[in-house]
Amino acid sequence: MTKQLSLSKEQLIKIYDLMVKARVTEERLIHIYKQGLGYFWIGGPGEEAFAVPLGLLIDKGRGINKDWLYLHYRGLPTLIAMGLSMKEAFRTVLNKATDQSSGGRNFVNHYSLPQWNVAPVTSVIGVQYSMAIGTAYAQSRTKDSKSLTVVTGGDAGSHEGDFATCLIWSSRPKKELPLLITVQNNQWGISTSYANQHGSKSIADRARAFQIESYVIDGNDPVESYHQLSQAIQNIRKNRRPVFIEAKVSRLYGHSSASGANYVKEEECCVKKFESFLIKEKLLTKKQSEEIWFNYKEEAKKTQREVMKEEDPQGNTIWNYIYDKGENADWRKF
Repeated sequence: MTKQLSLSKEQLIKIYDLMVKARVTEERLIHIYKQGLGYFWIGGPGEEAFAVPLGLLIDKGRGINKDWLYLHYRGLPTLIAMGLSMKEAFRTVLNKATDQSSGGRNFVNHYSLPQWNVAPVTSVIGVQYSMAIGTAYAQSRTKDSKSLTVVTGGDAGSHEGDFATCLIWSSRPKKELPLLITVQNNQWGISTSYANQHGSKSIADRARAFQIESYVIDGNDPVESYHQLSQAIQNIRKNRRPVFIEAKVSRLYGHSSASGANYVKEEECCVKKFESFLIKEKLLTKKQSEEIWFNYKEEAKKTQREVMKEEDPQGNTIWNYIYDKGENADWRKF
């Protein structure tokens, strides 16, 4: 754990608490799938140490003067840190009509939250990298704006042409964009290993070729992640230029339920690693950590029971979410 990059005790405990909440939420999503109550699971267990600090550093809101996010389907810990409830997460896997992202008609962890500038998450690999250019360009043309756009993805997605497009358009001389580009490198693309597919030493090397300020960090260390992300975001707000971060993370439950969604013991668990660090440094007791886990697990069980009683989508709502009739539109009337 990175001791020299210190945070206050309150900040450290808050990050840990949110990491546990995100992990418990994801594991309950997997449990719901294995109960036969959900059709599919894909998510981000193992990425909490990077994704939670990212969520805490976002200037959350709606409109061009707030930060925009183009997340991939492993972004739940970021949204948990921003304030997403367990209930909203469970509505996606149980496909409930109360799901605010799609009315129960999209995949689990595919969020669309216009109130927070969270663009719709897509299953199409890598397209978010070219989509993010749009709002970053608009922000670059907005006078006195300090807002930025954040785009996240995996190492396999960086092979797509959209990724190269993002690097090119964000780094054009005198037309640079306020864009934080990240790759959470878990060393796997479904069942294909990173080592067999990438000729470069790091993905960050490809960004450096475009003169983009780039870093490779330990994404399993929340303290390092928080400081590196904080520095990058501050630089973008001030200089209106892109920054690239490659975070080395773990993939604890395989690619998705398609590969079984079983725990991978060989992978490093960032939550348990951080927990051990906090206990060793006497910032947290074993009893306190057990209480945090227990309370979130009980909340997850209770919330699942509540969401299961909510209504399912009906045939007469099939065309909802197709058109946006403006900021104050009620999608139920579409």
